[in-house]
Amino acid sequence: MMKTGGSYALKMAEMDLKTATSAMEALVRATSNMKSLEHELHCPVCKEIVKQPVVLPCLHSVCLLCASEVLVANGYPPPELPPEPNSPASTPNTRSPRQARRPTPKNEQRPIDRVLRSGPHPPSPSMPRSPGYGTYPGRRRKEGPPLVMMFPCIPCGRDVELGEKGLTDCLRNLTLERIVERYRHTVSLGSVAVMCQFCKPPQTLEATKGCADCRSNFCNECFKLYHPWGTPRAQHEHIQPTLNFRPKVLTCPEHDQEKLQFYCRSCQRLLCPLCKLRRIHTGHKILPVAQAYQALKEKITKEMNYILSNQDTVLAQITQLESSITQTEVNSVSAREQLAQSIRDLTAALAERHASLTQALEGARQKRGEALAAQVAERRGLLEHAGLMAYTQELLKETDQPCFVQASRQTHNRLSKAIENLQHFTLAADPSFRHFQLDVSKELKLLTELNFIQVPLAPVIDTQRSLAYDQLFLCWRLPPESSPSWHFSVEYRRRGVVPGGASRGGIRGGLAAARWGWQRMDEVSGSSAVIDRLEMDSVYVLRVRGCNKAGYGEYSEEVYLHTPPAPVLNFYLDSRWGLHADRLVVSKEQRCARSVPGLSLLQAADHALTSCHLTSDLLVGDVAITQGRHYWACSVEPGSYLVKVGVGLESKLQEWFHLPQDMASPRYDPDSGHDSGAEDALDSAPPFCFLTMGMGKIYLPQHSYHHQQRDTNSNGHSSPAGLTYPLPPRLGVCLDFEKGRVTFYDAHSLRPLWEGHVDCTGPVCPAFCFIGGGALQLQELVANRNADQTPVRRVTIQPRVSNLNNG
Repeated sequence: MMKTGGSYALKMAEMDLKTATSAMEALVRATSNMKSLEHELHCPVCKEIVKQPVVLPCLHSVCLLCASEVLVANGYPPPELPPEPNSPASTPNTRSPRQARRPTPKNEQRPIDRVLRSGPHPPSPSMPRSPGYGTYPGRRRKEGPPLVMMFPCIPCGRDVELGEKGLTDCLRNLTLERIVERYRHTVSLGSVAVMCQFCKPPQTLEATKGCADCRSNFCNECFKLYHPWGTPRAQHEHIQPTLNFRPKVLTCPEHDQEKLQFYCRSCQRLLCPLCKLRRIHTGHKILPVAQAYQALKEKITKEMNYILSNQDTVLAQITQLESSITQTEVNSVSAREQLAQSIRDLTAALAERHASLTQALEGARQKRGEALAAQVAERRGLLEHAGLMAYTQELLKETDQPCFVQASRQTHNRLSKAIENLQHFTLAADPSFRHFQLDVSKELKLLTELNFIQVPLAPVIDTQRSLAYDQLFLCWRLPPESSPSWHFSVEYRRRGVVPGGASRGGIRGGLAAARWGWQRMDEVSGSSAVIDRLEMDSVYVLRVRGCNKAGYGEYSEEVYLHTPPAPVLNFYLDSRWGLHADRLVVSKEQRCARSVPGLSLLQAADHALTSCHLTSDLLVGDVAITQGRHYWACSVEPGSYLVKVGVGLESKLQEWFHLPQDMASPRYDPDSGHDSGAEDALDSAPPFCFLTMGMGKIYLPQHSYHHQQRDTNSNGHSSPAGLTYPLPPRLGVCLDFEKGRVTFYDAHSLRPLWEGHVDCTGPVCPAFCFIGGGALQLQELVANRNADQTPVRRVTIQPRVSNLNNG
């Protein structure tokens, strides 16, 4: 029994020890968490823990006293501050319950009186200033506009508009005050004993309770004395002793004693019922404070839980950052050593070059000195007492003529040469050494500009040359002041889609988009790139950055390219039938055509006043379409007179070729949609569908199926008027064979321009019509930019090949 009792006591002691240890760990953890708050509780002005914080319009909090000092330092008048929070209340109601007196009642004011007295609504960064319903007290009507105070907010780095009343319009941050009070109580930071304000000295006791209604601190005895049981004072809210009493609820700074019961999401500020009625909040999203509280609390809770659930990720990132700091120190030492080695290499190279140049200079000096010394010796021989002159004088004494002639020949040559040198004296060497001076201006400039290598600047994407056709073609260039780039990295993604199956919204979706959204092409040489295997009718976002020995530079600005709505149709202009050689010229590549008004129009000029002799030259593609959706693009020269671009039924186009008609006849006008039998079938689709361009404009008729119902008047007739727009750089055409629908686009932005119907009961061909002078060019495939082969062919997109001659 004794052993059992001893073991039980031991177990209980262990349990008590574990409980105490757990409690101690929880206390240490709570204390540690509270200590980590200190940085968040600092005032940005005084760098101390905030006292009486007020919320600025930019939502940052600052001490009230610090804010007033900043305003005074910026030249504003001193604001009226509330009494110090540590001053004890001394109203008659709190001196003694026996001497209590009823406070003087305030004059009741109607809501409209308070509105008239409130004046204009205080402005905020998200709310423009609007006139109020009355004037401010003490301000004359003819005075200038009121002074608007600007507060230099340190966290924002800009001036924040406080409004006309300055700090009076700023609400106290009661939540931050409560957090500061809990923080001080937990970590015992600057804890000062709060004494009872009603004990008589010298027996003043330490306060144990504070009354939020009386705004005073009491010991136990004084609290019972001043809050007797059964009186209204017994219902007062008691709190922990404090030197900073706060109001129970936030009230509107504009309207006295009006609680802030609403929240304006548009203005991001609290409103009282009277502020809610103001005209400035018309159409704003206004919520009750309870609803805004619940929504914001749920959001903050979710965000906090997300961060807490990713503590491992945060720790891994901290470890990576610490490793990066260590690696930075190591790499900086290595870079410093490389810098010193580079300078030493330059110094050694300069010393070596200095020795080489000095040797060359010394050799030149020695050679020139020898040449000049030889010239001096030669000149000395010409003097009277020199050997040559003495030898010549003795030679002249010879009287034997044959012997004289034999001996004097060499002396004559020497004397002749000496006389010539005497008459044409020049130095044998240049003593100036002008050619041995170094021009080091270029080298000095290089040495002055000697600097660490820089990463390339952000490339500039050429939006005029970049396009989306059968593939994406992206073109860019580096700024002139940029460092050279070894290669480039091209990144692209489809807008609105996050690869990997992640959701689009929320934090997780945003992180997944940042991680998986971009696809990359590395080590792209040159200044262009081609991207294939893309989705049709999609917008792609592209960006580029350069790379050299210093690393990757900044990204270029993002550009958006819209892929065509259907597969691109590759075809050439068919120049084998129906071509007027005197008026139409097709390029060798069969992708460009030009119409030049020929001699026939000149000869028909005499009949211009009596009839129309405009001729139309029709040109088709070498592809006949019998199924699917297809897209192609072309550009029309802005100076063209009239050019029609579209599609037509192949059989009707052949009839057009073989039986050319006057363009004045509506039976053969491609825009009219009528052929020889169209009058008998008004509901059938027209055999042609064209858009007309000319003189830098494009004409969009109003009889497309989109506008037919809208433009029909009460009599059932459609309006013939159309719209004229500037000619786009490229025109896109999309044919849906199954639906018999043709859509025309601005090929640069893929903006639809016009839609129409076409008869697709037979093969349909791309067609181009020229009236007068003009030129057009088919858009070249990105894949064929470097291909020179242009096959002459005739293709029909169908399981079987159609015979053109059978019509």
